[in-house]
Amino acid sequence: MDFDIAVNIINTLLEKEKPKTFSSSWILSRTPAVYHFVRKNLRTENNDIDWDSFTIALDRQYLRRWIRYKRKSAKTYENQFEVEIILTKYKDKLYTFITSAESEDKEIRNKIVIAPVRTAQKGNILAQEELIKWLRYVIDDWIDKYHPLFKWKGYDDEINEKIKGCIRGYKYTGSFMGYLFKTLQYSARGMRSLQAWSLDDLVGEDGATKVDFLTQDTETGEVKLFGK
Repeated sequence: MDFDIAVNIINTLLEKEKPKTFSSSWILSRTPAVYHFVRKNLRTENNDIDWDSFTIALDRQYLRRWIRYKRKSAKTYENQFEVEIILTKYKDKLYTFITSAESEDKEIRNKIVIAPVRTAQKGNILAQEELIKWLRYVIDDWIDKYHPLFKWKGYDDEINEKIKGCIRGYKYTGSFMGYLFKTLQYSARGMRSLQAWSLDDLVGEDGATKVDFLTQDTETGEVKLFGK
């Protein structure tokens, strides 16, 4: 058995049975061969079974039906080695959190972020702290680019708490970055902006204003300032 065959087997089962939800236990009960293939061949940086890498390859219509195993409240601990393994593996790609990412870089970033998220969910507070540090580069960029998120400017502690909440609440396979963005977007509704901002603010020295540079992001559908 190889990866593509394993994915095809599960897709076929999902199409046939159409379960409302499915999990690793569901896979084990119906096709132990696939379960043991994943267990033996797909491992995270810290040697946990990497179900994220497998389920992301399934038909998109079933992704939100995936349920990770239920975990009791994680006991917090500190393990820098777990964090360093992740950072070392992706050291050449960490720039995707700092620079304005193109679509390919965003895909890489979406993949990288899952590892520290899952490690933080296990209770490693150092992984959570490292993740917050890198995500703040992205969020600060979002706040500058996307008008609906501007209200978050100045709410540093609250942003960190939202990140922690998203880490705890992320359960399904999909884009953690999209989940984080939507959480900030919805939470911003009704917030009081701490800084004055207007689309009539001047940009540069030629008399242009911010409204002249409004465009819509094709990935998120959000309005942003072109070139920012």
